[in-house]
Amino acid sequence: MFEIYSDIINIRRRVFDAIAQTAFEDRDPGTAIAEAITRIIPGEVANYRDSVFKERAIVGERLRLGLGLDARKASELGRLSDGIEKINIDERFYEKPLVNVITFACEACPTKTLEVTSNCRKCIAHPCINVCPVKAVSMGKKQAEIDQSKCIKCGKCKDVCPYSAIIKYDRPCAVACGVNAIESDELGRAKINEDKCVSCGMCITNCPFGAIADKSEIYQLVKSLKKEDTSHVAIVAPSFVSQFGPLASPDQIFEAIRLLGFSDVMEVGLGADIETIKEAGEFLKDVPEKRPYLGTSCCPSWGMMVDKMFPDQKPNISSSATPMIATAEYIKERNRNSLVTFVGPCVSKKLEALQDHVKEYVDFVITFEELMGMFNAKGIDVAEVTPSQRIADASSLGRGFAESGGVAGAVISVIKESDPDREVLYEKANGLHECVSMLRQAKAGKKNGFLLEGMACPGGCIGGPGTLAPLLKAKKALNQFMAEADSVTPMENPILKGEK
Repeated sequence: MFEIYSDIINIRRRVFDAIAQTAFEDRDPGTAIAEAITRIIPGEVANYRDSVFKERAIVGERLRLGLGLDARKASELGRLSDGIEKINIDERFYEKPLVNVITFACEACPTKTLEVTSNCRKCIAHPCINVCPVKAVSMGKKQAEIDQSKCIKCGKCKDVCPYSAIIKYDRPCAVACGVNAIESDELGRAKINEDKCVSCGMCITNCPFGAIADKSEIYQLVKSLKKEDTSHVAIVAPSFVSQFGPLASPDQIFEAIRLLGFSDVMEVGLGADIETIKEAGEFLKDVPEKRPYLGTSCCPSWGMMVDKMFPDQKPNISSSATPMIATAEYIKERNRNSLVTFVGPCVSKKLEALQDHVKEYVDFVITFEELMGMFNAKGIDVAEVTPSQRIADASSLGRGFAESGGVAGAVISVIKESDPDREVLYEKANGLHECVSMLRQAKAGKKNGFLLEGMACPGGCIGGPGTLAPLLKAKKALNQFMAEADSVTPMENPILKGEK
């Protein structure tokens, strides 16, 4: 749905443009973001809120988040540049939390509610009254009425109404959150429970008011790219295809990234190939004799969900690294001094890169949306770039990790190569709601012998919060990109076979 929130998307992307341009031009960030506010929200008439000043205050906080600073409450507002000296550096900067609610941008949407609409015909049968277990529904003068102080939100009245006159709704951010991390503050505004949040970013893309945003490190990355005698390598998730317009080919996108100052660019699909072979080996070795099932390990939000909600099931999740980590390790083993930047659709990768066993390999993490801001700031039209080389780091199945079902499909393919007679039961969970449901069943012993694939984003990585393209277009482009790979399976990848 988020791709149709065009006004919010436009503001968000202009924020990234402004921050990247500030870094590329070596401008004072405090002064630059203050000037950027009136470029993003010009004039004296409000277009989105009740006041142009409120619109500018919200954009100001988005700019601060884009620099890596915290979002402030209205009671905390001071100079826009407060704390700016902390982020004016050329290395990663991060302070918790990653995902923030801009409180004065939140409209305190109602929480889960059942409401009778004017479509009620005040029928004689009144099934809504008859099925209510707590007698919260009664017949008023014009239509049925629901006593919200009694209502338990079961929805039975909605289900039996012959006129579909009763609607059930919730705040969009809470509906999108698969781990129930969205709560309310003292003023009824959305509040994120950090003990539950897994930073999937679905609340960010589903808020119709654009009141939720994550922190960025593009400012620090650009400053680092401008340093002399520093090798920067970008590793790009396979979901990048189609993200920069229908006329931009994968080879052109990689070349455009080099024009930003990166020494080299590599497919994260290579790391997917590496870890596919490891996960296939784990499954063959451990399931079901040592472990009842094996869960995949590629999605960090899925992994955090297991840690927080099902800690006793953690031993059943693959010990293999994510493709981002595997690719970064591959690069650092060959050049320890290279700085590695992961470019992908994922917000939670920013947290994964901070883990003790990861931070020495991954130096920066940005999304496709943030990368587009860098292209715009440098005036790079990706579709006009002439590529200098062809992408050929990953197998077709490694590239397929970007789509729901792709991870399990790749692992099963390698299992079959090693043991053609082995039957592999598998299930995929598409989005965190399904992930939670699948793990509950696994915990109850209903998925023994299975390979379980968990992905936090609907559709897989191609539906991540940092993407630019609609899901169906991204899926079509990914399938074409997979078909263009030189090898089909990870076992055939020339790089892993030492032929390249």
